[in-house]
Amino acid sequence: MLYKFKSRAAPDLIMLEPNGRRVLQLIGKPVDEQQGILQPAAMPAAIAALEAAIAKEEAERRAAEAEAAERGEELPPEQGVGLRQRATPFIEMLRRCEKAGKDIVWGV
Repeated sequence: MLYKFKSRAAPDLIMLEPNGRRVLQLIGKPVDEQQGILQPAAMPAAIAALEAAIAKEEAERRAAEAEAAERGEELPPEQGVGLRQRATPFIEMLRRCEKAGKDIVWGV
């Protein structure tokens, strides 16, 4: 399944199901529903939640690297794509839509 986020203020954004679910969970939207709407008033909180989750993920990686360095080890490279790369297009969409006062919808 794909999540297709649409708005009149930004191009459509398509995410694979696991990534879309994670983003929706982080911004506090129900993931059990196949469709939804995010209004401009909720966008600043959504941006803040995503940015906090990105900072947390990156801080955890830095802490794990420091801990491994103390033991004289090196962590293997990160596998896959991090939250920053996955969420940045959505954050940009949120900013554009908030500025324009337009909703973001999905599943419709």
